[in-house]
Amino acid sequence: MQALDIQINIAVIGAGAMGAGIAQVAAQAGHRVYLHDQRDAAADSGRDSVAKQLQRRVDKAKMTQQEADDIVGRIRPVSELSEVADAGLVIEAIVEDLSIKRTLLAELERLCGQQTILASNTSSISITALAAELEHPERVVGMHFFNPAPLMALVEVVKGLATSSRVAEIIHATAANWGKTPVFATSTPGFIVNRVARPFYAEALRLLQEKATDAPTLDALLREAGGFRMGPFELTDLIGHDVNYAVTCSVFNSYYQDPRFLPSLIQKELVEAGRLGRKSGQGFYDYSGGVDKPLPRTEPACKSGSTPVIVEGKLGPAEPLLDRIRETDVEIIERDGPGQLRFGEAVLALTDGRMATERAAADGVFNLAVFDLAFDYSKVTRLAIAMADQATDRATSDACALIQRAGIAVSLLEDRPGLVVMRTVAMLANEAADAALQGVATPSDIDLAMKAGLNYPEGPLRWSDRLGAGRVFQVLRNLQDSYGEDRYRPSLLLRKNHFAERKFYS
Repeated sequence: MQALDIQINIAVIGAGAMGAGIAQVAAQAGHRVYLHDQRDAAADSGRDSVAKQLQRRVDKAKMTQQEADDIVGRIRPVSELSEVADAGLVIEAIVEDLSIKRTLLAELERLCGQQTILASNTSSISITALAAELEHPERVVGMHFFNPAPLMALVEVVKGLATSSRVAEIIHATAANWGKTPVFATSTPGFIVNRVARPFYAEALRLLQEKATDAPTLDALLREAGGFRMGPFELTDLIGHDVNYAVTCSVFNSYYQDPRFLPSLIQKELVEAGRLGRKSGQGFYDYSGGVDKPLPRTEPACKSGSTPVIVEGKLGPAEPLLDRIRETDVEIIERDGPGQLRFGEAVLALTDGRMATERAAADGVFNLAVFDLAFDYSKVTRLAIAMADQATDRATSDACALIQRAGIAVSLLEDRPGLVVMRTVAMLANEAADAALQGVATPSDIDLAMKAGLNYPEGPLRWSDRLGAGRVFQVLRNLQDSYGEDRYRPSLLLRKNHFAERKFYS
């Protein structure tokens, strides 16, 4: 399907940061853009903000002055909604309120020709519900940009129950023509990104509530071990806790209080206290002048003797960690076994979703240390470990020393199921699998959305494949057994793939 020709006029309703950004994207692609806002002078201010953004690019020699002037010149503020009547595509980017959006769409349907596509930039409202009262609901589609629209690559193209496939395909092609990365999604709560991303925040918040460690350490582990661009507490401070908490509550209520989406009491308290993050000056971190950001908890250097490292079996995804240990001067002895390392009094194993204490009792290995998942063990700079309650102080020291020997900082956590990165990745993969199972999007579009929309180091379903042999399914089963909660139930698709020994990608 072809994209909209650049000769076709585009209209953007709502001239706030998002609307102005969308107008800039369309104007950069060569379209003439009508920018309307019911607030006095807001459309002019929106165009001015675009001009300021582009001027920064000119000042950095990333764009010529003429190019910037041409883009701004294609944005035309209009004071009356009737002035957008000849647009071929109208994108609304107004307040997230179903009633207000419905009223606007009904007025646009009356003003615009029958071939005009009506798109909504909503991040949470059902496209089906938005279009339900229109005479021609088939021309209503979601076109969900991410903020800031000129910089963020992802556009979710969302089909409501009545949305024409032709309309969705035109918008998909148009978004691609505008230099974006479009993905198809069906109109379910949260679409792709706002649904699949919930565990990234939720599991860290739960670990904080369970006193596993502090926020700076959890952030550092998800950055330095997980490969995520920002930790969840840094990110929610940036987004704003009022916004992030509202999205979580919306998804939770839309899914009839499914425990997978349970909001956090910690975040609720921050919102009630007005500690909304960067915009209020305080959230999980203090943003007032002169306050240093707290450092993650890091174990001091632990001494170890010349004892050899005994490798029992294969370490699976953690095999590159052994390669780093091999590069040191320690003696390596290899023999068959369940996939673990012995060093001094310590036995180290990759977490399987159980608490170290629980696993030690089941396996009869009482000096057990479980270590966390890393996106890339060959480059990881920090790892979490947790010790079984039965372990000796000497075993704790030996476990830390071995990880440190590989040049990796150690954060010692309280013993909690699945540690940090492993349980987060498992839950992200679980939510992605359920979205695929329910036809929200294809596995490839889900993974693409999470990478393009949130800069994840890898799509959760491809990451699950890379971990191999049903590992995510088993981690989830163990989390569910440890907590006794439906929150950690494995997706039916993960279960099926596990027993069929099948991956999401061939």
